[in-house]
Amino acid sequence: MPSKHLARLTLVLASATAIFTSTTAFAATEASAVVKNFVELGHAKFEDSLITAKALDKAIDTLIAAPSDETLKAAREAWIKARVPYQQTEAYRFGSAIVDDWEGKVNSWPLDEGLIDYVDKSYGTESDENEQYTLNVIANPKFTIGGKEIDATKITPELLSGTLQKAGETESNVATGYHAIEFLLWGQDLNGTGPGAGARPATDYDTKNCSNGNCDRRAQYLKAASSLLVSDLDYMVKQWAPEGEAAKSVLADPQKGISAMLTGMGSLSYGELAGERMKLGVLLHDPEEEHDCFSDNTFNSHLNDAIGIDGVYTGKYTRIDGSKLEGPSLSALVAEKDAALDKEMTSKLNKTLDAMHAMAKRGETIEAYDQMIGDNNKDGNAVVQAAIDGLVDQTKTIERVISALDLGKIALEGSDSLDNPNAVFQ
Repeated sequence: MPSKHLARLTLVLASATAIFTSTTAFAATEASAVVKNFVELGHAKFEDSLITAKALDKAIDTLIAAPSDETLKAAREAWIKARVPYQQTEAYRFGSAIVDDWEGKVNSWPLDEGLIDYVDKSYGTESDENEQYTLNVIANPKFTIGGKEIDATKITPELLSGTLQKAGETESNVATGYHAIEFLLWGQDLNGTGPGAGARPATDYDTKNCSNGNCDRRAQYLKAASSLLVSDLDYMVKQWAPEGEAAKSVLADPQKGISAMLTGMGSLSYGELAGERMKLGVLLHDPEEEHDCFSDNTFNSHLNDAIGIDGVYTGKYTRIDGSKLEGPSLSALVAEKDAALDKEMTSKLNKTLDAMHAMAKRGETIEAYDQMIGDNNKDGNAVVQAAIDGLVDQTKTIERVISALDLGKIALEGSDSLDNPNAVFQ
């Protein structure tokens, strides 16, 4: 989710005031085939996200029924697997209002974890920006938000989504989605830029041998969040089915559908991923600025975002069962218009993927992402910066593709982290 640093970057192609007039640059049938494949791949990606979320929900049931190191480990592994297809859907977000309006329910970050559960003393006791900073819903069956008394005797999906999510209109009050579940499975990562992720004990769910109190309510919260994730993803699968509103919105006008595809690619590449999720952390050297900050899974999430961007262009997706989907692509459409430009776009996407894979390999073998972005870590910073540079560079070519296809003026997401770094420190 975009942070307060997110700004709007207006696409400039030929000059500071250039606006391109939309024309029919390619046959409608060709565009429709490309957009149709985009929709079908989107449906498959969200369907895989739902399948893996259901597996996570089942693993959580097992953890709650029989808390142990083994069942906690299995639930954590299920969470990591669930992130793979979901992250590859994020290129669908910025070109679709339906996805963008919904995304905060499942992937909002960063979160003030004191809203949900117990936290370490180093977290502090209050925040000028968040009245619910240490509300600790799990420990408090009744509390007040905005002068209204809330009965949270039973923690339900409705309580999380209707009352707690963005409580007090505060962005960091994240009560639902992958990251709330991540916190409940791992706990806080108190290692700073040192090695190690969160280390929540399985006994936090063991009502017979309870650590840190309120094990029954913690289980209620975890189950409610998991059930809600499943229902939210089920909703989005339906949106990308042939008669779904998200599908129909991009299929209705092939040229606008192509614009939506490139908007998603460019905005995720530049403002969201290169800027808010990566460059900001490098600038601040702050481990709190990593996307999957409790689990230290960030390098995998960033890699899968990049894979998702590439998939929109190439018209390809590998499903969780290993089957490969492929159809009419943006790449083919661009190649017909300008073969050299398609080659440039493909080359830059591959270069970014190579940098992301190098970062993921470092994450698996040397150090986690929060260590890579740490101060005085020249090598780690350089690995992350190489991936950022690839994303920024490929966005320049995405802009050229938009121009070549005569798609008109398109606004891509920007980021102070890239456009005005000094503002980050103010």
